[in-house]
Amino acid sequence: MSLNRVLRRSVAASAALTATAAACLLAPSTASAGATAAPLPPRHAGFDYQIGGAYTPPAGVETVSRDAAAAPAPGLYNICYLNAFQAQPGAEDTWDADLLLRDGNGDVVYDGEWGEAVLDIRTPGKRERIAAKVGGWIDGCADKGFQAVEPDNYDTFTRFPDLLTADQAMSYIALLSAHAHDQGLAVAQKNTPQLAGERERTGLDFAVAEECGAYDECGDYTSAFGDDLLVIEYTDAGLRKACAGYGDRLGIVRRDVDVTPAGSGGHIRETC
Repeated sequence: MSLNRVLRRSVAASAALTATAAACLLAPSTASAGATAAPLPPRHAGFDYQIGGAYTPPAGVETVSRDAAAAPAPGLYNICYLNAFQAQPGAEDTWDADLLLRDGNGDVVYDGEWGEAVLDIRTPGKRERIAAKVGGWIDGCADKGFQAVEPDNYDTFTRFPDLLTADQAMSYIALLSAHAHDQGLAVAQKNTPQLAGERERTGLDFAVAEECGAYDECGDYTSAFGDDLLVIEYTDAGLRKACAGYGDRLGIVRRDVDVTPAGSGGHIRETC
């Protein structure tokens, strides 16, 4: 699974919006020209990142990201998190062997301590095959009532620059965006601030950024996505910086590194 520089987790969760709730929640923001007509998360609204376990959203929360195994948050805007560029730990066998990235010795490439096999997006044919499988997951998100998808590990190429390129990542995620748009879903750019300005090519509609306050990257996203940005911080210092610069514009939340549910040890949730 993947939290920026911290944690990785595959996520998918579902939720349905009633017509009344949808009219209320979705009016503040719509997708940019050339992307999708699917509604975007409400701007500057309460946000919660629940990918480590679902719990009752605190008062004021309107947008939630949740794991697939969890029940949806009724009446809220729900984002479906997908590990789209890497296999889950131990899930290599669920992928065709030739779709796993290999090094010069023919060994499968793994992303650090998280033990996630990296997917091989280097050729158009492989990108299309990988996108077809992930597209099935996107279909499931749509069927369950999600309003958006969040394909994670877009930035895998930055960790393996000798094997992968930004161009390959953009070409692949554009396939996912097109499929999600066909299903009526908006698509989030997850992290990867250096490619925020490429949203017209990639078809990405809004952004979800981890620790952009801590790393002084929030402006990289807002320059491309405006206020259509959701922020997760993992430290007090990061939260303070994000809130000081963008607390009157964005949905910002601090979570514990393991994004544990409320009531469990180590749970942290703070906002501006």
